[in-house]
Amino acid sequence: MRRASISVPSNIAEGFRRRHNKEYKQFLSISLGSCAELETQVVIARELMYIDKNTEEVLVDKLDHICAMIVNLTKHLNA
Repeated sequence: MRRASISVPSNIAEGFRRRHNKEYKQFLSISLGSCAELETQVVIARELMYIDKNTEEVLVDKLDHICAMIVNLTKHLNA
């Protein structure tokens, strides 16, 4: 979970430093994949009773918000 959570902003930052929007969008896509990976791990953590239902809901809500921001940024780059 730590690796996936660090991967999200790291890929956004790396893509931002690229010279072309096409490359930046690719890194944003990788960040979305890391968000999906992290969300899956949160669900598994709940199923294995490492976290409670409330914690799962809070984390999934935050991840949904982050994913929406990444998608909106990607759309902005397409404009």
